Amino acid sequence: MRRKQIEQEFLAQPVRSLQYMLGRLAKEYPFLPQLAADGIFGEKTLEAVMLFQRELHPPVTGVVNRETWEAIREYWLKLEERMEEPRALRGFPGEGSRVVPGETAEYMVLPQTMFQLLERHLNGITSAAADGIHGVDSADNVRWLQRAGGLEESGVMDWRTWGLLSRLYEVFVVRDWKKAKSEGKKPPIFTGGWG
Repeated sequence: MRRKQIEQEFLAQPVRSLQYMLGRLAKEYPFLPQLAADGIFGEKTLEAVMLFQRELHPPVTGVVNRETWEAIREYWLKLEERMEEPRALRGFPGEGSRVVPGETAEYMVLPQTMFQLLERHLNGITSAAADGIHGVDSADNVRWLQRAGGLEESGVMDWRTWGLLSRLYEVFVVRDWKKAKSEGKKPPIFTGGWG
């Protein structure tokens, strides 16, 4: 939903929208109570408004005037921006695209970089430059992946091989990174299974 549509939706149901924003803000600000977005400005909603005003936007009035609404909205928008999942990236051209060993393609830099990062987690990946040239080492990495994934070992980077590489990257780099970060640790190094 685009921002303008969200704004129109919020204005059509102001109490429910207020409760929704304050409920989302409670994830970041534990002093705020969790609210059900029921559209009724009851005691819990009043309490949440007053706590918001006390901690983030004085004075405490319990009234949601334009200034208070805008402050809640701004805090909520900043929170949503921080919590939003990044946009998915289309890193490889369409289904019919192929890069055969020896060819150069600018978009090969991304798969080559992904292999470099996976090399820290998996045995069997060769160190190769991320330069867009699908040379010997780059093609060897593609063959390694194709072998591990049960595909024909052609060394050709194609749509199916890209899909395997993307999934492997998500499992070993993205998820491990998120988990380690949430635990305040370094991501573990995988030393077996695929090599």
